Amino acid sequence: MITLLSGDNSFEINRAIKQTEADFSGETERVDGESLELRQLPDLLMGVSLFSDKRLVIIRDLSANKLIWPELSTWLARLSDDIHLVLVEPKPDKRTTTYKELKKIAEVHEFNQWELRDAAKAETWLIAEAKQIGVKLDFASAKLIVRRIGVDQWQLYNAIQKLASVDVIDQATIEAVIDANPTENVFNLFEAALKGDRARIADMLKVIEQTEDPFRLLALLTGQAFQLAAVITAGPNDDIVKDFGIHPYAISRLESSARKLGRGGARKIINIFAVSDDDIKLSRADPWLLIERSLQQITAI
Repeated sequence: MITLLSGDNSFEINRAIKQTEADFSGETERVDGESLELRQLPDLLMGVSLFSDKRLVIIRDLSANKLIWPELSTWLARLSDDIHLVLVEPKPDKRTTTYKELKKIAEVHEFNQWELRDAAKAETWLIAEAKQIGVKLDFASAKLIVRRIGVDQWQLYNAIQKLASVDVIDQATIEAVIDANPTENVFNLFEAALKGDRARIADMLKVIEQTEDPFRLLALLTGQAFQLAAVITAGPNDDIVKDFGIHPYAISRLESSARKLGRGGARKIINIFAVSDDDIKLSRADPWLLIERSLQQITAI
């Protein structure tokens, strides 16, 4: 039997491997495919074990092995019936003959990372994961967690592990226990500027400055400005969640500012960030001062 696990979702791939191992009662072998030598293939794919009738052979990144990968299809025909071969290939070249042959004979599972548009799926998954370890999580709490840290399953899983040690799960607990990711911090900063809250801008920048790179922060803020422009310019038949990958929650938070600013306001904000981008690149002033200047200018629009 041959199983191919592909995709960039390492969490789901690792979980699939663990489940395969749990369902297997024989001997398990783990192999680094990139360093594998051709002379080792006979023992791996056709050899028997002295300790077990069945073998589970897990090979990672074999496609990176330029010597073996092109020849693999000829060896797979010799695979012993007593061996379950699992190939883990996060980014296989689907144009290769080997991949095309594998699709014909292997059980193929592709696991892709979730995107912002998968927030509802992430919230449902989070509640189910929490239930597995005896943590009661309602939809409001799940929504808040996804909003704070995004849809990366590793981070969501770690968040649930942290919440397993607390007695009461509410908004205050989540905000105290689970750190917001940089995107959420940036959104809150941009939102403060849109609402004209000068004092909050100054306070937030003092905190963000301790851990964030100013060049990256400006890029993220500019991205928020373009999201705002997308909300403003979208027509009734446009799907900006699909077209731009903007989270529906982010859209709902931007809509009131979008109505107030209009196209002219969005243009001014983008121009403000464009000027700051030039000033930072030319080192005309301290980057953090330039970022604060930009945000304070937005409060006056």
